[in-house]
Amino acid sequence: MTLDLLITGGTVVDGTGADGVRADVAVAGGVIVAVGQYPVEADAARIVDATGKVVCPGFVDLHTHSDLTLLSAPEGRSAVHQGVTTTVIGNCGLGVAPLAAGADVGGVRAAVGYLDLDPSVDWTWRSYGDYLDAVAATRPSLNVAGLVGHLPLHAGVVGFDDRGPTPHELDEMTSLLADALDAGAVGLSTGLMYAPLTFARRAELVALAEVVAAHDALFAWHLRDYADEVLPAVREALDIAAATGVRTQLSHLTAVGRRNWGSVATALDLIEAARDDGLDVAVDMYPYLAGNAPLAQRLPAWAQAGGDAAMRARLADPGAVARIREAWAGDALGWDEITVNSAPDAAVVGYTVTKLAADRGTDPDTVALDLLARFGNAVSMVAGGRDAGDLRAVLTHPASVIGSDGQALDVDGPTGQGMPHPRSYGTYPRLLSEHVADGTLTLPEAIRKCTSGAARRAGITDRGTITAGQAADIVVIDVGRLADRATFADPRQYPAGVDAVIVNGEPTIVYGQHTGARAGHVLRAGTKDKGQRS
Repeated sequence: MTLDLLITGGTVVDGTGADGVRADVAVAGGVIVAVGQYPVEADAARIVDATGKVVCPGFVDLHTHSDLTLLSAPEGRSAVHQGVTTTVIGNCGLGVAPLAAGADVGGVRAAVGYLDLDPSVDWTWRSYGDYLDAVAATRPSLNVAGLVGHLPLHAGVVGFDDRGPTPHELDEMTSLLADALDAGAVGLSTGLMYAPLTFARRAELVALAEVVAAHDALFAWHLRDYADEVLPAVREALDIAAATGVRTQLSHLTAVGRRNWGSVATALDLIEAARDDGLDVAVDMYPYLAGNAPLAQRLPAWAQAGGDAAMRARLADPGAVARIREAWAGDALGWDEITVNSAPDAAVVGYTVTKLAADRGTDPDTVALDLLARFGNAVSMVAGGRDAGDLRAVLTHPASVIGSDGQALDVDGPTGQGMPHPRSYGTYPRLLSEHVADGTLTLPEAIRKCTSGAARRAGITDRGTITAGQAADIVVIDVGRLADRATFADPRQYPAGVDAVIVNGEPTIVYGQHTGARAGHVLRAGTKDKGQRS
């Protein structure tokens, strides 16, 4: 057999959790055809010498927000440079499709402003299938699988007010969801901290979960709360799982605020009990002690009703402002733990709300309210207040996998501006260096959580391991040099030690440099070959 690619001399850590073994990896037609020992004179169009390095499957990022950034920058450099070969978009309910016939597209776009880093991207789709076609047309450098976002479903049919759907509206929502799953979505995500999803009731969640379960797809949850009410929020998700049998993923499981540290252990106990009862429940997390979200997430649900414009107008009402200040008075997270990392006004980026208040001679609440009134969902924050012990508990749990919660960004383009969370550039090198070096995880187990473990949660079966017949998504790592170089102060830095990244058999990173290859596939669930470019 004439090979397209032969990776020789490396230690193969195959993604199953097994220890590494010295082996060569042979690739032809975009597929791994053999793993073993090949003679030096093997007939291969290209040979990669991986002597002294680790060869592992490409990382499958189960939790990302690259729905629009890939339309702006399809090379997905911040993701591919760290070894990500498959990204799952549409998380936290913040998707961009489907859009009902009467949907307020502008209102939906404003509500998901966290995703919308390049205003030049034109929304030309309505159905989920049309959206996947738009992604495929960009020829991305990495594979893309998609969750249906609850927000466009709910906002497009019900709107932005504090109410549940009528029976007719619920039928429309479930029909749109079923069509999207039939078009290839791998599941549904919700984000119950984001308006108008803050107003979703149990009946709506059950009805949607039943559709997801009927398709044997995944239901991913950004919980209703990660602070004082994190345990009731976990119980809510587990209740829906028990009522419907839906495969359930609890996204970025953490507890925010010092007074809530330790709650993660109790949450994991609840999850273990659910799993013992036969429910398919798992969790994901990223290896950082700070998160990233729209600043509007700090507002009470009632203050977000009506959509972005109504929310901003409400902040001119002294009575509403007084109620918001009262709600913030008892918050578990201080303004000194919140940094503005993205906003239309570059002058506020990179500073804590407390620092901005001191510079202006005012109080932090006033600064936050001003930013929200001016920019709405377009201003985002990096928020700390997390415990290293909680993070370790999630990373080591057998039901956990890794998801960056980041975006595929172009360091030189509009999506790479500002101060993004460093997880968009360094999640996987950080996990495989720091959290392996400190003994939190073994290298084979860490790689499993980044590859086959994450792939199987999304229902992706044709990639995630280094075995014959799998798609040739492969990473070559120099473990001795591996490092996350992105920081919160200087995040736009590619990692060290990710020497080669192969996507569907095409060298995409070589000697740490992007080749310009764009060999990614859109992975549509339910198709005969999920790896087929669509």
